[in-house]
Amino acid sequence: MEMLPSLVSYHIERADETELAVSVDVRSGIDIAQAREQIAYLRGLGHRVEVLFVEAEEAVLVRRFSETRRGHPLSNQDMTLLESLKKEREWLFPLKEIAYCIDTSKMNAQQLRHAVRQWLKVERTGLLVVLESFGFKYGVPNNADFMFDMRSLPNPYYDPELRPYTGMDKPVWDYLDGQPLAQEMVDGIERFVTRWLPRLEDESRSYVTVAIGCTGGQHRSVYIVEKLARRLKGRYELLIRHRQAQNLSGR
Repeated sequence: MEMLPSLVSYHIERADETELAVSVDVRSGIDIAQAREQIAYLRGLGHRVEVLFVEAEEAVLVRRFSETRRGHPLSNQDMTLLESLKKEREWLFPLKEIAYCIDTSKMNAQQLRHAVRQWLKVERTGLLVVLESFGFKYGVPNNADFMFDMRSLPNPYYDPELRPYTGMDKPVWDYLDGQPLAQEMVDGIERFVTRWLPRLEDESRSYVTVAIGCTGGQHRSVYIVEKLARRLKGRYELLIRHRQAQNLSGR
């Protein structure tokens, strides 16, 4: 990573590349603190430097290593797989703090490819705000900067006529638009993020993930995310993610 500024300058002088990608994992053995400094330096020169951090839950990683029968790069006679994963997390954590994170725990290769493509197509000029819905019964996202619980709101699921729909459908919108608590919740979250996002920008953060959950990730959380996106549009670069998207598309 210490050669990154020189690499960028080399390609600029040759004018043969407009985009470069550098892959880093624990085998690289780089100085993470120095890598952060190099990234900040390049951004200070006006270059667009994006950092993507791909992770998964510990139990999922253990299963994947078992299924592929591959050893962890740090595994040896003195360090177990769990110890290796812990050391790797600690080593890479400073990069995660400045990165856009994708949790692959419940993804297959095709879903990961889609998530990366979705991330790449977003044009960023400032802070990227990721608005993400999820279902608590499927587990909470571990990459959220802020998390809000919508389970106290009236649940369209218990209306047989609304149950087949999602938070992106008009019948659910009409129902929740008419619920004062839902509108109060949207107002409150908007005030909160509007208050604190500028502070994160001042700290040179590039990405902020706001996770909004309900029981199944189908109705209330999706509605709140979509509603909040409309209010924040034009003020921030937005990326909308619905973690239970596969369930939504199957309806």
